[in-house]
Amino acid sequence: MKFKALVIDIDGTITCENRELHLGAVKKMRTLNVPVVLATGNILCYARTASRLIGLGGAVIAENGGAVTVRYDVNGIFEGSLEECEKAFSFLSQHFKLTKLDPTYRKTEIALRRDFDLEEARSLLETQPFDIELVDTKYAIHVKSIKINKGIGLQKLAGMMGFEAEDFVAIGDSANDAEMFEAAGFGIAVANGDERIKEVANYVTEASFGDGAVEAIEFLESNGWI
Repeated sequence: MKFKALVIDIDGTITCENRELHLGAVKKMRTLNVPVVLATGNILCYARTASRLIGLGGAVIAENGGAVTVRYDVNGIFEGSLEECEKAFSFLSQHFKLTKLDPTYRKTEIALRRDFDLEEARSLLETQPFDIELVDTKYAIHVKSIKINKGIGLQKLAGMMGFEAEDFVAIGDSANDAEMFEAAGFGIAVANGDERIKEVANYVTEASFGDGAVEAIEFLESNGWI
């Protein structure tokens, strides 16, 4: 079994617990001879900047699959629109005081501060005809289309890179990585990951955060899979 590329989440996966980049994980990624794609629920410019600072090629998946690009100098491709997300936001705003995060830069979803009752909000949304879901990444609550996720983003980006999604190993820590794991050929959850991602992972590291990412890559190398 040999994989051609790696797709890896940022926050909680290649960071420390305080959200600083884990330098050991950065150093390890730089040694790889396969393309490394960053995947995040954050905005496209954040993902691009992180990729450049780490020293990667610039291929990223952002906004939970809503935005992808193959290089720094190529415009991002966006899927979906904010229209239905805004309708859901307006509805939920009747029941909660909501704070948007990075509203100027988000093109396909709305991110909210994690200071309201998520389960109550989900129950309220079920009474409405929106094709919208609320996803908790542990850093924000994302109001997003059910038709967009990191797995779909991976399939699109893989095609742009001349690969299949199954050619990738995926590494992550959160529920929003689950579809990416299912699309990829192999999924590794770091130990601090939530229960949903551990359920769909093929392997769970013993170490957490960036140490877990290093362990994951070393596990792949030891098996000759990358």
